[in-house]
Amino acid sequence: MAATDQSAKPAIGNEDTPKGLGLALAVYLLWGALPLYLKMVSHIPAMEVVAHRVIWSLPIAAAALILRGRLGEVWELLRQPRKVGMAMLTASLITANWLTYVYAISSGHTVEAALGYYINPLISVAIAALVLKEELRPAQMVAMGLAVIAVAILSWDAGGLPWISLTLATTWGFYALFRKTLPLGPNQGFFLEVLILSVPGLAYIIYVEAAGQGHFIANAGLNDPWLLMFAGVATAVPLMIYANAAKLLKLSTIGILQYIAPSFVFLIAVFVFKEPFGTTKLIAFGFIWAALVVYSVSMLRGRRG
Repeated sequence: MAATDQSAKPAIGNEDTPKGLGLALAVYLLWGALPLYLKMVSHIPAMEVVAHRVIWSLPIAAAALILRGRLGEVWELLRQPRKVGMAMLTASLITANWLTYVYAISSGHTVEAALGYYINPLISVAIAALVLKEELRPAQMVAMGLAVIAVAILSWDAGGLPWISLTLATTWGFYALFRKTLPLGPNQGFFLEVLILSVPGLAYIIYVEAAGQGHFIANAGLNDPWLLMFAGVATAVPLMIYANAAKLLKLSTIGILQYIAPSFVFLIAVFVFKEPFGTTKLIAFGFIWAALVVYSVSMLRGRRG
């Protein structure tokens, strides 16, 4: 989903506020509705869509930092090669996530995309256990076991692993892990990432346009240029709304609200895009939803404790 960008969390408030709740609901609805926009550009190759997503996000992210007087923090970080290298890694992970998501929507695999973001919290828990050696609580192990059963059912049904779902969840999970190493807020970090990605992104756009295959100038339809420019708005604006919402909500509240976006993606896939959703997938998703209930209840109890 872009959208992705839930993992780069700023300082979280200790209390929920009505403003924070309103902003969070708005941003999760925006992320949930993103497939409707991506379906409109499904005739454009995923790589080209992502390249424009990067290019048109850059001026929006820069303007937001300039207005707040925070752009200097990014320039300071650019003088530190090790941290620039980490930013390049996070930029690569978010690019892989975006490419997979755009491909999923355009190729009729929106249900799998929804599954990817449903299991993302569980994948993040697994990454924390494997990489950071964090100890898993019993409820977390139960939730992960239920998710493994769901993936096994889907793999059996499809004759192979649900690679779209797993790629979305793992790239986002590792993005969240490595993004924490950058001493920048979400808006500054996002600007740095799209700044890094703008070099190959612009080069790719120039290449496809020169080859007569681009959809912004050379082979553009009536609405293609406007749709591609809108990719920046669809990417950057929800992220900035989220950054403000997260400051005004408890972490546990955000943990529950994050399921709004994949739920809308799922509903759009089944009822708007009419993607197939038979009994086997229903059973698998039943295990996923049960896993998320177990995980969420455990998380809420942990916060209260």
